[in-house]
Amino acid sequence: MKKKSIYSILVVLFLVTVFFSACTKKNSEVRLAPQLTTIQVLSVTSDSATVVGFVIAQGSGFQAKGVCYDTVANPTVKNNKVLYTGKNSKATFTVVIPGLHYATKYYVRAFATETNGTTIYGKEFSFTTLPVVPTLKTDTVTISTTEEHTAMGGGDVINNGGAKVTVRGICYDTIPNPTISSNITKDGDSLGKFVSKLTNLKGNMKYYVRAYATNSAGTGYGPQVSFTTPVYLPQVTTAAVTDITKTSAVSGGIITDNGGAKITERGIVWSQNANPTINDNKIVGAADATYTDTITGLAIHTTYHVRAYAVNSAGVNYGEDIQFTTLANTRTWYVPGDYVEASYPGSGYANWSPGNCPVVKSTITNPDNLEGYVYMANASNQWKFTDGPSWTINYGSSDGSNLVANGSNITSPKGYYKINVDAASMTYTAVATVWGVVGDATPGGWSTDTPLVYNDTTQTWGGGVHMVSGSFKFRANNDWTYNYGSNNADGTLQAGGSNIPVSTDGDYYVTLNLSHPNQYTYSANHWAIIGDATPGGWSTDTFMTWDATNRCMTVTTDLKVGQFKFRANGGWTVNLGGDINNLTQDGANISITTAGNYTIKLYLGGTPHCTITKN
Repeated sequence: MKKKSIYSILVVLFLVTVFFSACTKKNSEVRLAPQLTTIQVLSVTSDSATVVGFVIAQGSGFQAKGVCYDTVANPTVKNNKVLYTGKNSKATFTVVIPGLHYATKYYVRAFATETNGTTIYGKEFSFTTLPVVPTLKTDTVTISTTEEHTAMGGGDVINNGGAKVTVRGICYDTIPNPTISSNITKDGDSLGKFVSKLTNLKGNMKYYVRAYATNSAGTGYGPQVSFTTPVYLPQVTTAAVTDITKTSAVSGGIITDNGGAKITERGIVWSQNANPTINDNKIVGAADATYTDTITGLAIHTTYHVRAYAVNSAGVNYGEDIQFTTLANTRTWYVPGDYVEASYPGSGYANWSPGNCPVVKSTITNPDNLEGYVYMANASNQWKFTDGPSWTINYGSSDGSNLVANGSNITSPKGYYKINVDAASMTYTAVATVWGVVGDATPGGWSTDTPLVYNDTTQTWGGGVHMVSGSFKFRANNDWTYNYGSNNADGTLQAGGSNIPVSTDGDYYVTLNLSHPNQYTYSANHWAIIGDATPGGWSTDTFMTWDATNRCMTVTTDLKVGQFKFRANGGWTVNLGGDINNLTQDGANISITTAGNYTIKLYLGGTPHCTITKN
């Protein structure tokens, strides 16, 4: 009961008591005029409410009392009424009004009818009944004929129950009377018809469906309908391809859904064409949900496609297409020796450790001819060949050309060696080389090499070369026996390849990388600084020159407060920035905080770094 109502009752009771006391003293036969009030409305639901009345003075007596109500103000007993049928010994009486309409505003008053037929009314109250859950119909479900594991259904929200629908859709499950805790769709938030799409259905399964709609009163459901899905194609995943050799590979499959019917066959199919089928090559796998099969008889260095497959009464289905390539028919020999640690500092290589040393390799077109470059830093170096990362099979030589199993160590003086092996004739050569550039773009023209310097940390040859418009190649020992060009001028090298073009005069830092057998690369970069701190701003390069004494690219120029970066060849494909002690490709701009004349030196022989000195 509200405090205000309680206080009102107490005041009324106090006044009545005083009035009755006064009347008793003056004339014990005096009676108050009949009075009553409506105290409050309690327990409002969607179809009922409880009303409390109070008789203040009964006068000569009441023949009936109760409450009257209506959907318009000031209801009377001519409208709707409910009589109080309880004991009359108490002034307070409670009446329950049944059969109300949900979400409707009502007006209510207590009433009492005197013995003379006069009806009096108490204070008017109003209340609104609560809403109810929505009322719906459920549509028949139609199974999709074009999209597996899918069906179409829906429903109709006939009545919102007196409150806004916040969500509607259908709920479905494989057990009867599904609820919103089952699988659901969400298809709007209003009255009327809606269409729903049921997805991820299992094959050969009976489903139960009900339309639903939710408002503030809760969730209402339509009548239940059911449907049964057909047998679907099985679902299978292709396993990753592993253990690839020159002529074999391993794959398999995982059956994630049998489609609602027995799997009668499973396995893998493969072909050199994409998306192979059971009409191509196939292996029938074991009768397990997860299976593995080995493909044999494959061609060397060939690309194949493989898919898992599974069959049930609905047909055959496939997993995703996975592509793999068999290994090439190449050889890799290892070159262990006592030279390794001194020659390859920081590499993790170890002396006399096959598998932790330089290698020579053959190519697909010449599988018996192995080649590679090996640096030997000691004055005298001992070494051998192994045909794997162990000592199981090893070869040595005592005559400098023929290889013998478990033969003597080979001895070589300091040098950067081009090593070739003919595994068919079991012979080898190890020729010491010193590399440079040659061509009409270089200072020595086509007759004299401009030397490069070997860096044992980066395992590359490099140095600054002044180039003019023309072309160049890489050559060893000032002789054409060993030379490399680039057929596409793309940074890769081929033995005896095409001349490499140079279009702009300037000092270039040239790098030759022969550390990866049969995959030789180069760069020739014309370095500059650029930025709003430089004379040319961000639009014009300020080019650098080669400092042969300090072996770096350098420039001395006036700089403004601002930023700059290093870039090569007038574009952003090759650029350096960031920490000046560890410059990186695409690194951040470098800041100049004080204007002045500066000398900038860029060191490229190892970890790229620079110095910036104010003159």
